[in-house]
Amino acid sequence: MENESSKHEENFEATAVRVSMVSIIGNAVLSAFKLLAGILANSGAMISDAVHSASDVFSSIIVIVGVKISAKASDRNHPYGHERFECVAAVVLSVILFMTGLLIGCSAVEKITAYSIQEIAIPGMLALIAAVISIVAKEAMFRYTRFYAKRLDSGALMADAWHHRSDALSSVGALVGIAGARMGHPILDPIASLVICAFIIKASYDIFKDAMDKMVDHSCDEKTEQALVNCALTQPGVLGVDLIQTRIFGNKIYVDIEIRADGKISLAASHDIAEKVHSAIESKFNKVKHIMVHVNPA
Repeated sequence: MENESSKHEENFEATAVRVSMVSIIGNAVLSAFKLLAGILANSGAMISDAVHSASDVFSSIIVIVGVKISAKASDRNHPYGHERFECVAAVVLSVILFMTGLLIGCSAVEKITAYSIQEIAIPGMLALIAAVISIVAKEAMFRYTRFYAKRLDSGALMADAWHHRSDALSSVGALVGIAGARMGHPILDPIASLVICAFIIKASYDIFKDAMDKMVDHSCDEKTEQALVNCALTQPGVLGVDLIQTRIFGNKIYVDIEIRADGKISLAASHDIAEKVHSAIESKFNKVKHIMVHVNPA
């Protein structure tokens, strides 16, 4: 079981790093393209969007660092492993996401209040094309990263996925603003940005809450706990389950369970029953990293 666990952790790290590297390369290329388009097409919105994409490179680097540390094997100073470092990375990314949304919102409010005295240059068609390409590319990166975030149950990758979505939404705002400016309605840009700001801040809150739940020994949901109980009850010699306690440690689960067995059997026989429960749960539930089984006499 220990070898399988190590192999799973290696696969988790390799896959998460590969997904993050795709994000880094994609964001670097997209950021350079949008910056060039913004300068050539005289679009401040597109230049700002390019800076937003560049910030995603930094976010993906944080994900790689967090995943690499969380995948390290247990050691003397960290006997329960390093999984919570991934939660730390998710918290950092949620803060970055929140600040990104806040900056977009503040910029939008500033543009709306100064609208009557603002002189806005009309952006060229290249900026409009760049916005459409950015929306498609960032939405594709969001779906790609989210797919692996769900598959690996990675909070840091999920946070990075929503950073991609925030960039896609930012590009939608840029598209509306650029199109509106070309049609004679530049006020549409900051209004769209305010709506985008609300979506981004909501996403950052959800990511932050999920990461904090995993860091403070939050228990599993009732469905998962009942499935653990049912698994124990199907093992030979188990007469009942007196207690089950679970806690989420990073993206792993720790289980303490008290089972009931015939009090007249030998210590060796009761230990054998406990071992069967232990093995059954660890083999059926991939997220369970450690389980402690206590036997009560019936």
